Amino acid sequence: PEDAIVSNIGHFDVEIDVAWLKANAKQAINIKPQVDRYTMPSGRHIILLAEGRLVNLGCATGHPSAVMSFSFTNQVLAQIALWTNNAAFPLGVHMLPKELDEEVARAHLKQLNVKLTTLTPQQSKYLDIPVAGPYKPAHYRY
Repeated sequence: PEDAIVSNIGHFDVEIDVAWLKANAKQAINIKPQVDRYTMPSGRHIILLAEGRLVNLGCATGHPSAVMSFSFTNQVLAQIALWTNNAAFPLGVHMLPKELDEEVARAHLKQLNVKLTTLTPQQSKYLDIPVAGPYKPAHYRY
């Protein structure tokens, strides 16, 4: 009843005032790597995870590098699309075009040991989608 667990799931390691915590705690004990217990003057305790840094990276394995690559590639392609074709994106919130998602997937196929085949004209006609994609309708969410 006298402990609070504090962690950061935000963006940066400045969202928790760790310097204040260290300066004002009567005692700090490292319970295990990435887990510290601070005793406050009131006698209550604050258990701080990952020294106030992002908990998913400090206390777990975080995202695998491949997932980070997918995400960052998607963000870069979106920024390029916004910069080069800003008329297509009036002010507002937009879903990424399927073409961008599929371009990200194609860029990462080799590292996944996957080979993508191309639709034949007959398959394209049957599925009613262009040979070059996008391969899912606009309402489909990956």
